Amino acid sequence: MTENTRRDASADPTDLGDLIPEWLDWKATAVALGVSVNKVRQLIREHHLAAAVPREGAGQQVPAELIMDGQIVKGVPGLLTLLHDGMYDDREILAWLFTPDDSLPGRPIDALRENRGSEVKRRAQAMAL
Repeated sequence: MTENTRRDASADPTDLGDLIPEWLDWKATAVALGVSVNKVRQLIREHHLAAAVPREGAGQQVPAELIMDGQIVKGVPGLLTLLHDGMYDDREILAWLFTPDDSLPGRPIDALRENRGSEVKRRAQAMAL
């Protein structure tokens, strides 16, 4: 992700709402994971989940595709921690995860959900440096 991409990803609160089709509020996230809302807050704080405001006037929400079969998608927590350590914020990370990349192919989140996370992790490591 270039510096310009990083700026663009966080500039407009509607960008993520257009990029990510389905969002869960913290209560719905808690239900999907079978945990309490307090646990969801903790998961976000500890970078196991990412949350952002998808559109103006909405509260912080979690992209539904970060959860699969009642669990956080394999590889997401490590990826979030790595990119946070590289000084990316949740908005930037979510924009990258949900932006199509022809060289993968598809979106990084799709690769993680399909257990094709090796290349996604390699790219995240390069970005975080």
